[in-house]
Amino acid sequence: MPSSSARGENDLLLSRLGSQREHVVGILEGLSDEEMRRPVLASGWSCLGLLRHLAVDVEELWFRGVIRGDQAAIDEVVQYHAWQVGPETPVASVFDLYRRESAASDAIMAAASLDAAPGLWPVELFGAWRLDSVREVVLHVLTETATHAGHLDAVRELIDGRTWLILG
Repeated sequence: MPSSSARGENDLLLSRLGSQREHVVGILEGLSDEEMRRPVLASGWSCLGLLRHLAVDVEELWFRGVIRGDQAAIDEVVQYHAWQVGPETPVASVFDLYRRESAASDAIMAAASLDAAPGLWPVELFGAWRLDSVREVVLHVLTETATHAGHLDAVRELIDGRTWLILG
C-alpha cells in the first residue's frame, strides 16, 4: 500500500493529467465532422487523427502496455496506425475511445506505485531509450498530452478563431 504522501502525489498527477485531457476534448467541442477530419497544417494530421493518437499511442500504450505490462496492448498499438482515420470511422467513436482509454488509464494508475518499474518495456519500439518508473511514464504521458493540447489550440484557432483560454 503506497504511503499517504505517495498517494497524494499519485492523485495530483491524475488530477493534472485529467485537466489536460479535458483541455483536449474541450478545444475540439463544436467542430464539425469535416473540420475534425481536415488537415490544417502542412504535416497533414487532423484533429481526429491526433485524438485517436492520444487514445491509442498514448493512453493504451503507456498505461495498459507499459505500466500494466500487457503485451497484447503493445501489439495492438504497433498495428493500429492511429493517425490515419478513415472516413468510415465515426467522429463520436474516437471521442468514446479516448474517454474509455483515459478511464482505463486512471484505474491502472490509481492502483500503481509511482516508484515501481514499468510492467513491460517494449524494446522493439524504443530501443535503448527507457523510462525507469511509473512516475517517469506518467510524467511522459502528461507532457505528451499537454503538448498535443497545445497543438490542438493552434489548429482550432486556425479553423475558426476559437481559443481555449480567454486572456483579458
